[in-house]
Amino acid sequence: MSRRRAADADVTPGILLVDKPGGMTSHDVVARARRVLSVRRVGHAGTLDPMATGLLVLGVGAATRLLGHLGGVDKVYDATVRFGQTTVTDDREGEVLTTTPADGVDDDAVRAAFAAQTGPLQQVPSSVSAVKVDGRRSYDRVRAGEEVVLEPRSVTVHRIDVHAVTRPAPGLVDVEVTVGCTAGTYVRAIARDAGAALGVGGHLTALRRTASGPFTTGQAAPVEEAAAALAAGGGPGVLGLREAATAIYPERVLTAEEARALGYGQRIAATGRTGLVAAVDPDGRLAALVEDAGTAARVAVGFPPG
Repeated sequence: MSRRRAADADVTPGILLVDKPGGMTSHDVVARARRVLSVRRVGHAGTLDPMATGLLVLGVGAATRLLGHLGGVDKVYDATVRFGQTTVTDDREGEVLTTTPADGVDDDAVRAAFAAQTGPLQQVPSSVSAVKVDGRRSYDRVRAGEEVVLEPRSVTVHRIDVHAVTRPAPGLVDVEVTVGCTAGTYVRAIARDAGAALGVGGHLTALRRTASGPFTTGQAAPVEEAAAALAAGGGPGVLGLREAATAIYPERVLTAEEARALGYGQRIAATGRTGLVAAVDPDGRLAALVEDAGTAARVAVGFPPG
């Protein structure tokens, strides 16, 4: 076994709740965690743009098997939207495309435009999003000079709370909002579409993810601190597998016989619940995520010991 693989095998699996600073990509955050822990098996659940700050959920070792499930939960963001300008990226980092004075847009019109962006939506992602088109990221195609129009996708915006409407300069309106939405929603697209509805254009000037499912920035730490805490056995920004899984899914405590059966890939008695259930062995270790299939429960994701 190579030295790197041996290090990966020895790492304690866990979830890192990281408070990402601005200017870093999600991959940059993963790379820093890898360096601190001297392992390769680190991934993230849900990308944050370099401009954005806030909660980024990482998985280390066997915990990477949880990431696809942790990333599919609802999200909460604090954002600032600017009306009066459109940009190529639908955020402040892109070139300004159009300027249309927004002096005539009053507060009631602003609130109505955001209200129209709530509920079930068919949302077209920004062309510089991470959505793949024929195997390549959309933003890579745009940077290569291609014109990209993405297909709309079904999302749900649960709420948009408008906190403040200010006018920082003639022709511009800035709006501070909190957005609660399903995974896969683009807050940049909300800014773009609300601005289009007002007839003046809009883009995002600030974005911070404050919650992902049950996890919040109040639990998070800088990536180096969280990774070091995991290596030390726990601390700020660190969740164990059981703790992370049972924060999202119902818990089922297994008998020793059931735990052995799951370890051999066998089915056990049905849980009687809809969807995934966190199956925990008698020692308190997350053994698997299981789901019912008729009268039995089968392993959806297994977490072997060691």
